[in-house]
Amino acid sequence: MRKKIFKNMCLLALVTILLSSLLVTIVYYANSDARMKSEVREETRFVRGAVELSGQDYLATVENTANRITLIDTDGTVLYDNQADPATMENHSDREEFQEASMAGAGEATRISDTIAEQTFYYAVKLQNGQVLRVAATTDSVFAAVLAVLPWILGVEVLVAVCTVLFSNFLTKKIVAPINRLDLDHPADNEIYDELSPLLGKISRQNEVIAQQMKSLREKQEEFTSITENMSEGFLVLDNNTDILSYNTSALRLLGAETVPAESHVSALALNRSAGFRSAVDGALAGKRSEQLVRQGGRCCQVMANPVLRDGEVEGAVVVILDITEREERENLRREFTANVSHELKTPLTSISGFAEIIKNGIVKPEDIPRFAGNIYEESQRLVTLVDDILNLSRLDEADVQLEREDFDLSSLARDVAGRLKASAKKNGVVITVIGDKAEINGVKSIVDEMVFNLVDNAVKYNKQNGRVTVTVDSSSDGTALTVTDTGIGIPQADVDRVFERFYRVDKSHSKEIGGTGLGLSIVKHGAAFHNAKVSLQSTEGEGTTVRLVFPN
Repeated sequence: MRKKIFKNMCLLALVTILLSSLLVTIVYYANSDARMKSEVREETRFVRGAVELSGQDYLATVENTANRITLIDTDGTVLYDNQADPATMENHSDREEFQEASMAGAGEATRISDTIAEQTFYYAVKLQNGQVLRVAATTDSVFAAVLAVLPWILGVEVLVAVCTVLFSNFLTKKIVAPINRLDLDHPADNEIYDELSPLLGKISRQNEVIAQQMKSLREKQEEFTSITENMSEGFLVLDNNTDILSYNTSALRLLGAETVPAESHVSALALNRSAGFRSAVDGALAGKRSEQLVRQGGRCCQVMANPVLRDGEVEGAVVVILDITEREERENLRREFTANVSHELKTPLTSISGFAEIIKNGIVKPEDIPRFAGNIYEESQRLVTLVDDILNLSRLDEADVQLEREDFDLSSLARDVAGRLKASAKKNGVVITVIGDKAEINGVKSIVDEMVFNLVDNAVKYNKQNGRVTVTVDSSSDGTALTVTDTGIGIPQADVDRVFERFYRVDKSHSKEIGGTGLGLSIVKHGAAFHNAKVSLQSTEGEGTTVRLVFPN
């Protein structure tokens, strides 16, 4: 800072000196030039008076002049010149000063002289006889006058420059000294230039911000530690030598380690010596994301290790350990689902087979055959419905399934579903009402139709005698919603979270009585996910249920 102030002051002084000297030189030159021209004009007027009084012969007597005197005839012929032979000089009728003097009585011009090849000032006047008298002076005299004083100007400049350097050095030290004594830890306590008060105030505020940030960082570090310590997942940060940089207690618990040894460099491989854990860590330190299963203490853990890269080089690894025991339990549920499917398929097939065998063996009386045929038909319809529901679920489970989407009116679709269920509703003493104007959505119409059909069908089947089912379609900024409300038997709160599970039935005896498969709401849930729609359910046991679907705009 000191050097910068010193250099700037010296530069400013030097520029000022140079500009001042240049200005002085220009002013001096201008004054000298004006004085020279004034002297030429005075001399011209004096010589003109003498020539008009004494004639051309007077010109030969003029000796004490450095200026050039020329007498020009009316046709431009040079009659006299005190610095050149008139006989050798060209005609001057085209000279600017000659023409002006001939016309206006006086004229002047500045140019390079053809005779003496120097920058020359000419002043010409017209005599009474029509001839033109011209006096000229070169600008060399002006330059000579300037050059004469130039050494003095340069000398003064050097002296001022030396004084400026010394004074700038002294002043710089005086300015910088208080700044060097500043106490930046306590900016408000400094007494210094008023101009620095805003800076000191800003530093003071910045110190407060830094202190606050440090406090925030400590709090975040404590928060991070608190979060990681309360995570059920294990968390490890390793360097490129597998040494532990950070960990939480869940990692120790899941890996089967009680504590981390007190040494400064502890390898993560010392916590668990299984091949799966070693493979995951080694894979991450090799620059690849790695996942392995580790079984420890009767639980199954998934170890996910990711490399930490800096400039393309592996600096370490972050290891997350998940307890996936519940996932395996869900896998067991999947197998249970398969068993349920087998059972649900076997039940109607067994009934159909039994009834058919009785008829085949001729055991049934002729009058009972229609009743047995009706039983076979009902069981076959139940079987068809079950297979259709399973196929629909399977189709929705395919993540990459490609189905044709289209724009269609949700309100019109709801009315169509209500019409198809009108006979069933009438049989159960239930009235279906559809409310809402036209509301278009984009989706797979067959899937949405199945979703709406299952919701309204459930609302009819699980309703009370003389009950009501209201289907409302409305649009808002959140999307297009379809709400199905019934006055039926409702769902116990303990079962509300499970009704969307496959084959889950709240009242198994009632479901069997009405022919329910236990897959209707599951289809609704998967269909909503397929369309990125939201599904919600509210129910009060004994009063009714409301299911709401919201399709995005």
